[in-house]
Amino acid sequence: MPDPLHWVERLTGGTVTRAERLRGGWTSEMRRVEVDLPHGSQTFVLRTFVDEFFVKHAHGLLTREAKVLDQLADTDVPAAACVGVDADALYCDQPSLLMTLLPGVVHVEEAGAADRTHELARQLAAIHRVKPAERPREYQPWTAPDRVRVPSATGRPGVWADAVDYLRREPPAYEGAFLHRDFHPGNVLFDDGRVSGVVDWVETSWGPADLDVAHCSTALALLHGVEAGREFSSLYAAAGGRELARADDHRYWLLLDALAFAPDAEKVADPWRDLGRIDLTPEFLQDRLELYLASILA
Repeated sequence: MPDPLHWVERLTGGTVTRAERLRGGWTSEMRRVEVDLPHGSQTFVLRTFVDEFFVKHAHGLLTREAKVLDQLADTDVPAAACVGVDADALYCDQPSLLMTLLPGVVHVEEAGAADRTHELARQLAAIHRVKPAERPREYQPWTAPDRVRVPSATGRPGVWADAVDYLRREPPAYEGAFLHRDFHPGNVLFDDGRVSGVVDWVETSWGPADLDVAHCSTALALLHGVEAGREFSSLYAAAGGRELARADDHRYWLLLDALAFAPDAEKVADPWRDLGRIDLTPEFLQDRLELYLASILA
């Protein structure tokens, strides 16, 4: 079976001297790969899809990410450079993408969360200012009223019912923007308190800025509590972000994103626990998600 590390050597013209798994991801296997080159050693990041669902959709996801990374090269958004992509696993055992290594680490701990959230808001505003030469695909909703998985054991059935009913309206009109589409603390690197990199561009889309804001808001509510999630929209606006929808319409985007995490955000929490947040149990996350939904409806 083709070895992706041999592919790395073919792309770079060097010799792989070390490869180690990076923590914090769940859609892919991420490896830090050190390569000995004629001009010295260089470190890359190798993304390999191993989950059956993502392998099935790898062609679209990885070719999109490679294209977006190329488009971001001439912007002030701190993104990696694409070195090569094997979206159809022609040279690797699984679909893969090789990119440069960005400095910094992911932070999901409580300490310093408030300061980092301000940085997240500023970075997201900068992403939404990108004007790509070619627009990415239109956004795709990640849930719908009839697809929401309501937890079987909940003390707040009315909250779930009201939240789902709210989505039965037509989506609000919006002015499109360049979206990361999966912007949250787990996809942002920090170095000395400042954002040093934004990763995971496979879902990049064109759509309402509210949707990116909503996605980060939900993640912050799960990680750091309802108040942290609810204040992010205001922080984004204060950071010079795009004009967000009026209250009722903005509420729609907040609920559309939050309900996609139902019933307990277990998938997204796996990498967070891997980074030390062992307090984020399924029961704890379900409670936080329900409280967050109630706060949006209120």
